[in-house]
Amino acid sequence: MEPDKVKMKLSELRRTFETGKTSDYSWRRTQLLALQRFLIEREGDIADAVRRDFGKSPAETFLTETAFVRGEIRHSLRLLRKWMKPERVPLPLHYQFGTARIESRPFGVALIIGAWNYPLNITLSPMVGALAAGNCIVLKPSEHAPNTSRIVAAGIAAYLDESAVAVFQGGAEETKALLRERFDCIFYTGSRPAGREIMLAASGSLTPLILELGGKSPCIVEKNACLRKAARRIIWAKFLNAGQTCIAPDYLLVEHGAADELLQHMKEAIGKFYGSDPEKSPDYSRIVSERHFDRLEKLMFAGEIVAGGIRNRNGLYIAPTIIRGVTLDDPVMKEEVFGPILPVMTYGTIDDALALVKRNPDPLALYLFTSDNTAPGKVLGAIRSGGFCINDLLFQSAIHALPFGGTGESGFGRYHGKAGFDAFSYRRSILHRTNFPDPDLRYPPYSRVRFGMLRRIVELFDQ
Repeated sequence: MEPDKVKMKLSELRRTFETGKTSDYSWRRTQLLALQRFLIEREGDIADAVRRDFGKSPAETFLTETAFVRGEIRHSLRLLRKWMKPERVPLPLHYQFGTARIESRPFGVALIIGAWNYPLNITLSPMVGALAAGNCIVLKPSEHAPNTSRIVAAGIAAYLDESAVAVFQGGAEETKALLRERFDCIFYTGSRPAGREIMLAASGSLTPLILELGGKSPCIVEKNACLRKAARRIIWAKFLNAGQTCIAPDYLLVEHGAADELLQHMKEAIGKFYGSDPEKSPDYSRIVSERHFDRLEKLMFAGEIVAGGIRNRNGLYIAPTIIRGVTLDDPVMKEEVFGPILPVMTYGTIDDALALVKRNPDPLALYLFTSDNTAPGKVLGAIRSGGFCINDLLFQSAIHALPFGGTGESGFGRYHGKAGFDAFSYRRSILHRTNFPDPDLRYPPYSRVRFGMLRRIVELFDQ
């Protein structure tokens, strides 16, 4: 990445934005339709690229990557005029000679830094919000999914307005080079350490920032839950994309008396979903890199492995693995797993479970399986989390009208649907006054009588 070329491209994007064309509804709609066309016409190429990066099946790529982004586009196209419409604000009686409104305006040139675990979805979903809001965009896909990164770059160049959208590929050094430039908004998805570096870089120019990070997302299972259904849903959510999902259940907290039955159902679900040898299953993905594989392998030496445990470094394969008997002092409970390893702990009362959850920073997601209608309220009141899902997992992030994001150390800012439009917009307050009336009472000098009259008027009208 040559610094001069970066500066030249950013200057071009800024000139494009300053023409005002990206603020037009027609331009925004055209770009969203072009992005949709790319996803439809190049679906096979996209699936092949993701397969080469992860070994992910075409079905999983469609469901978790292309279909979701296409849904985001359809949702935005259907509601874009409504989102763009200025919001009228009623005026107090003493300001009646005028009008007031709030307009959503694009920030300008936005930088979107994607993540490797869902290299299409996590890169293009925020882009939908940025385009809908009328921004020019710089995309930085993850270097850890190089095949997907290349097809995204080629697709953006072929389908979208090159004077308004640019893609820069490369690794950490290229990302740092981009962060030395001035942007009007930055959107980042990734790890907490990198998120802190991005935040530090953005603070120098006070650039608005959205951080989508991760954390240890707990799943609490009460013994009154439907354990067979809970097991199926937990196994599906945990081992989707080989556990490399930021809102996957990171660990289970199972009520005493339910653990044995739940674990049996979970082992049966693994066999049903992936067969007796998941390494041969076309529906089971691989670990993204050797470095990530080595990190995960070190987390497996704790507790008792009750399912899986098999691994193949050459093939970047780790079997769906369940470990029981872990403690909070074990490495697997001290960091986000982000892989196909599921530690299981047991608890006595729901208060005990909540106390365990509170030992970690605020999670990105929180899950509860229960048939007790009072339990969700208790958990909600005790634990802060980015999202909360009862009797299922992951789907809180799949509904376009639900804002997605973290809280505390799991990030800040929201996107998806209207939240994505808002994330890449600022709200401008506008007051338009008439020339009449223009009473002398508002102007100095303020005599005692005049001030008394002003005071009575203000207090009367502000009631």
